[in-house]
Amino acid sequence: MFAAYVTITVVASVFNAIAAVTYLIGHDYPKTQADMKGVPRSWVPRLGMCLAAGSVGLAAGFVVPLLGNLAAVGLVLYFVGAITAHLRVRSRDIVGGIVFLSTAAAALVVNLNYHGLW
Repeated sequence: MFAAYVTITVVASVFNAIAAVTYLIGHDYPKTQADMKGVPRSWVPRLGMCLAAGSVGLAAGFVVPLLGNLAAVGLVLYFVGAITAHLRVRSRDIVGGIVFLSTAAAALVVNLNYHGLW
């Protein structure tokens, strides 16, 4: 169980860190996605900070398990919102969101199984 916990948590943390960097450096992809969903471009850095906080929180969960659980819950909610935003504008390009949601949900499940709720 420990190997699964570490592997899934590290993968989820790295995925979200890469996405956060993409949002924070001003790459065109997050901007075009924001335009497509009707989200103001001024939100892109804030969304990147949410991803970065989730990534750091997952990693910090190795030391403070409650923080890892909270970060995983936050990322699950973030990606549910992202998928909902896609569906709201009738975009079917949700595979990436589903992959990220799956990794965040898997991190939450292994965190809860390994450490418990508190």
